[in-house]
Amino acid sequence: MKKKNIFFKTLEEMADTIVEGVEYFSYNVSEIKDVSAFAKAMKEFESRCDRYVHTILTELNKTFITPIEREDIMGLTTSLDDVLDGIEACASRFEMYNINEADEYIVLFAENLVRCAHQIKKAIYLLSEKKLLAIREPAIAINELENQADDLLRVCVKNLFANVKDPIELIKRKEIYEMLEQTTDYCEDVADMLESIVMRNS
Repeated sequence: MKKKNIFFKTLEEMADTIVEGVEYFSYNVSEIKDVSAFAKAMKEFESRCDRYVHTILTELNKTFITPIEREDIMGLTTSLDDVLDGIEACASRFEMYNINEADEYIVLFAENLVRCAHQIKKAIYLLSEKKLLAIREPAIAINELENQADDLLRVCVKNLFANVKDPIELIKRKEIYEMLEQTTDYCEDVADMLESIVMRNS
């Protein structure tokens, strides 16, 4: 039994790390005192998540019977990893482009991602507890948050082209907005993966 539980335990640790990483990003992004330290800290969250992916791959290779389908474990692991990869890539752009201050839209994206991360954590813990039907609620919440991020992207890009005259600044901001919205898409991928697991197992 203990060996089976390693999958759920590691998925929970990935979800915890996503919450920590996204909250760190959201808390620090509005006023970055040291952009290199900010990017380095985000990289550490991403590296920790990569170690959990390695743990799951190792266990899959030596476990004959898994608590849910092997491809479901792998798909969920990959989609969780994508979320932290996405937010870390955003943080790295702040360092690459030497951006020390977020605007109101970046702050709103970060707040959206914090809410997504908490819903992901809730869903993963429900999966561990085998409360499959209850997963639908956080999955729907993530889908709604992703729709809000789509709307936010349209608003902020329109505002960017209306108000920012410096083309370099415009390119930098637009890329960060799009990467943040892409990260909410990765959160939605987690929700979709969880929904498919529920359908196959309930």
